[in-house]
Amino acid sequence: MAEEHQKPGSEVPPSTEQGVADKPTDEKEPPAPENPGPVEQVVEADNPKEGPKADEVVEVKITQSVSFKEETYVVEELPESQKKALEELKQLVQEALNKHELTAPPPPPPPAKEEEKKEEAEIKEKEKETNPSAAAEDPKTEEPPKVEPDETVAPPTVEAEHEEPPKVETYESVTAPPPVEKKEEVVSEVVAAETVTETTPPAEAKEEENFPPAPPTEVIAEEVVEKVTAADKDDTTKSVEAIKETIVVEVSAPPATTKPEEPATEVKEIAAEPKEEVPTLPPPPPAPEEVSIWDIPLLQDERSDVILLKFLRARDFKVKDALAMIKNTVRWRKEFGIDALLEEDHGNEWDKVAFTHGYDKEGHPVCYNVFSEFQNKELYLNTFATEEKRQKFLKWRIQFLEKSVRKLDFSPTGISSIVQVNDFKNSLGIGKWELWQAIKQAVQLFQDNYPEFLAKQVFINVPWWYIVYNRMISPFLTQRTKSKFVFAGPSKSAETLFKYISPEQVPVQYGGLKREDEEEFNTADPVTEVTIKPASKHTIEFPISETGLLLVWEARVVGWDVSHGAEFVPSAEGGYTVIVQKTRKIAPADETVISNSFKVGEQGKVVLTFDNQTSKKKKLLYRSKTKPSSD
Repeated sequence: MAEEHQKPGSEVPPSTEQGVADKPTDEKEPPAPENPGPVEQVVEADNPKEGPKADEVVEVKITQSVSFKEETYVVEELPESQKKALEELKQLVQEALNKHELTAPPPPPPPAKEEEKKEEAEIKEKEKETNPSAAAEDPKTEEPPKVEPDETVAPPTVEAEHEEPPKVETYESVTAPPPVEKKEEVVSEVVAAETVTETTPPAEAKEEENFPPAPPTEVIAEEVVEKVTAADKDDTTKSVEAIKETIVVEVSAPPATTKPEEPATEVKEIAAEPKEEVPTLPPPPPAPEEVSIWDIPLLQDERSDVILLKFLRARDFKVKDALAMIKNTVRWRKEFGIDALLEEDHGNEWDKVAFTHGYDKEGHPVCYNVFSEFQNKELYLNTFATEEKRQKFLKWRIQFLEKSVRKLDFSPTGISSIVQVNDFKNSLGIGKWELWQAIKQAVQLFQDNYPEFLAKQVFINVPWWYIVYNRMISPFLTQRTKSKFVFAGPSKSAETLFKYISPEQVPVQYGGLKREDEEEFNTADPVTEVTIKPASKHTIEFPISETGLLLVWEARVVGWDVSHGAEFVPSAEGGYTVIVQKTRKIAPADETVISNSFKVGEQGKVVLTFDNQTSKKKKLLYRSKTKPSSD
């Protein structure tokens, strides 16, 4: 590999990872600063006091690096308090599944005021029916005062309303004599009244024996007393005596008519007995419902534990809050139609707005969100012009995330989260209200329904105005979410990405070496990272010990503005140096990655030269390999 031309003893250990300190998984992550700006201290590659001189460089081999670590999902490695919380949540989830609470609709809202008034009126009516005394107090249903027992006259109109027509007819048929003169008819009524008065004591005795008196006799007696005069009584004495005997005989008969009522009462009691004796068996309980999230059942195996732990960590291991979050997530997924959404075709106009590309150093998939794509006015209008279009874009973004999540490995030792890179280069300003409202809505949905799926959120090319926007959305984010944020300004974006993602995995537009049309190299070929000091020159040597081979290499300087050349120097004395690439200054816009090759005809070395005459340090990336020559 390359030999660096550095002074003896000037070699400095790798230090490009000092900016953002990685925290142990069992420690609490501090919240991100409330007003993050361009993070110039994210990557500090050198120590000004102990570092090399100006013409010396620090070279780092990017094979492995200390990166952030997630908390474990292996249950045996959890603290006892977290194990207890997990078991408690599993019990609560099982109870909810048994009761079908996860798919049940939310409880209805409280009734309106009008409905409450109707309910109160119905309750009052029922109370009046069951409690007559309460009804009597109501002025609307007040009845006339009752007649005392010693009174002989009652309002005929009131009593007449309570008469039963069949009984009145029976009484008249029994007491009425054959057609006689008018006086005799009246006298018979008088005698009937006297007879009833005489038979009142037996009636009271019958009341004690639960035989009620015949009410019609008392009513007729009261009516007749008003019609008869004293003179009429003297003229009709004989007829009174004859009729009196008949009436007494007939009036004493009512007890016989009341006895048949007893069997009716017994029949009712007998009819009611079977209702009490017949046992009513409760219906069998329904089978527990089966609920899955991201194609994983909530209670099945160790993958289910990973899902439950994500909800617990999102709610600081508050079990009831985690259960409520699970219920809300299941309900939202049903209402939003996630399963059907996966089958929808939303076209490819947003393919460059968000895409997945490569993996970070821990194996997490990396998703890139590129806001500069909305500089295209046509795309912006097609996305945010109307509420319908904004909802369509939101569905596409959720579909994209859902598909990415389902590709994850939910085993306890697997990768079950992603890294997001948000590029604000040339992005629209904060004045584009529709864009930022859509982003805000998406962020809220992700936080509420996709807990603990972000291993890291990296913001690159952050402009000054994003500080204002970050203040707007910060109250809607949890401290745990904000603790995963990393911000970098334009000058530190590439270095910040290299801290978490190897350069061979980073797309060329973000400072890496990953190209779609790559032919010679792939992600398995490691990249060497070098920091070139200001006003210094750096050389890379590829020694060649075998002839007949083809040496290929590629290199890039982030931001370039550096002079570069390449030559072959033979090992034999008196050999001639071969210019492979003439030295020239490469501007930032000229080339991103330089690829070249040299066919070896003799032993020697290929030397690459990079001359940085600027006042800023530069990041150099390169890799090489040899292969048999095709000639």
